[in-house]
Amino acid sequence: MTRTRKPAGHIAFVGAGPGDPGLVTRRAYDALADADHVVYDRGVPDTLLTALREVVPPEAEWSPAEGAPGDVAKVLLNEAKSGRNAVHLVTGDPFGHDSVVREVQAVARTAVRFAVVPGVSQSAGVATYAGVPLAGVRTVADIEDIAEVDFPALAAGLRRGSIALSVDAGDLAAVRDGLLASGVEGSTPVAITGDGTGETQYTTVSTVDSFVAAALGFSGRAVLSVGTGVQLRDKLGWWENRPLYGWRVLVPRTKEQAGAMSERLRAYGAIPCEVPTIAVEPPRTPAQMERAIKGLVDGRYAWTIFTSVNAVKAVWEKFAEHGLDARHFGGVKIACIGEATAEAVRSFGIQPELIPGTEQTSEGLLAEFAPHDEMLDPVGRILLPRADIATETLVAGLTEMGWEVDDVTAYRTVRAAPPPEEIRNAIKQGGFDAVLFTSSSTVRNLVGIAGKPHQRTVVAVIGPKTHDTAIEFGLRVDVQPEHASVPDLVEALASYAVELREKLATMPPKSRRGSKVQGPTALRFR
Repeated sequence: MTRTRKPAGHIAFVGAGPGDPGLVTRRAYDALADADHVVYDRGVPDTLLTALREVVPPEAEWSPAEGAPGDVAKVLLNEAKSGRNAVHLVTGDPFGHDSVVREVQAVARTAVRFAVVPGVSQSAGVATYAGVPLAGVRTVADIEDIAEVDFPALAAGLRRGSIALSVDAGDLAAVRDGLLASGVEGSTPVAITGDGTGETQYTTVSTVDSFVAAALGFSGRAVLSVGTGVQLRDKLGWWENRPLYGWRVLVPRTKEQAGAMSERLRAYGAIPCEVPTIAVEPPRTPAQMERAIKGLVDGRYAWTIFTSVNAVKAVWEKFAEHGLDARHFGGVKIACIGEATAEAVRSFGIQPELIPGTEQTSEGLLAEFAPHDEMLDPVGRILLPRADIATETLVAGLTEMGWEVDDVTAYRTVRAAPPPEEIRNAIKQGGFDAVLFTSSSTVRNLVGIAGKPHQRTVVAVIGPKTHDTAIEFGLRVDVQPEHASVPDLVEALASYAVELREKLATMPPKSRRGSKVQGPTALRFR
């Protein structure tokens, strides 16, 4: 009898980069997506681990790397020999760690397949994010054991060009003493960066003989960029100079909708905090929607008008229930209020016929919608799937134009549960730099479940109706984009932040205290 051997798994040593999930390579993501067990170094930031957990299969095991290199290699080999794929996730680049090199050597002595996935080194990556070019001859080192550092070699490297060192904050004094003892001039410029490539990265500029005092309060890993490149930081520093850098921004949206806005905010440097204020639920009586879906397939409607992404989602979920797809929309024209709603329709393979160009509201749609013409429009009925909130303006305007409107409840919006007490207190006490409202209901519900934002919080609204509701609730509106869309709303907030920064730069120091333009909360108390 032939026995089938269980296929062996494989091992991947994966460099996670310096901390920003955007710096993790595609090959690293592929290795993680294939993992059964992820062994991670404790130095990998929690925010990065959280982001990478979305890539790893949910049933995969996670455990911290414990013990000597031989112990870690043993765990990885046992997994592979059991037919499971193991990943050792490390900060920076795998070969930037002597301990990981020894693990790879131990695995290489066996027949187990392995791969080493490079990562952006912590020191070089953070130096770039800090705006310090390491041009020409450079020395880059991610230091694990300060006792093994060859300071004369570092000093020689500095004489030829620049150096970047990633070290524990507790070892900074030893680095200073080692550099000075090796002949490095005390006046040599140094940039010290904490939380490198993270949401609260902070860089201060000093010199070799005084950078320890300048780094007071730093914890964890710090990156020292040493050399003439430090002098270019004022012009080349980009990560910390993004318009919304360090701003804590409240995003009161449903969990499904908050993601896109949060990503845009992060691109501008903000720290978004998602607080769902609305929960979306099916209508209490589904019969209306059932008839509407049947009417779409039977050619009962000339137009379908979508006023929200949730309405699009509700219709397509009903389509899926009945085994229907985009082809069953043939012959029905689609209008959308807002670019986000239009994008949701496009994601199902359909291009909307009408999106208001100037004012993306009910009034804007009515201004561009053609009256019913019996000769051109043999079918004179419109489907309007909506929330359980009335849409009188739109229905009345379409009816006046000669259209028959089936105003159908596609979903219900209910108030979400209150956020944790810590978030509620931050909202009321000014812990957020800005809040972005994307509908009147987000205003009403946020105030209802958490209270009014503090008066120093910048209030940004997506359009005129949301503006009016915010005023009605006693809020001061600071930002409103010309076009009612999420990208325009975030862009408008970023522009406003730039204006505040410019205003702050012209104010005398005494006037800044207590001023709304004193800077984001994340950086204000450094």
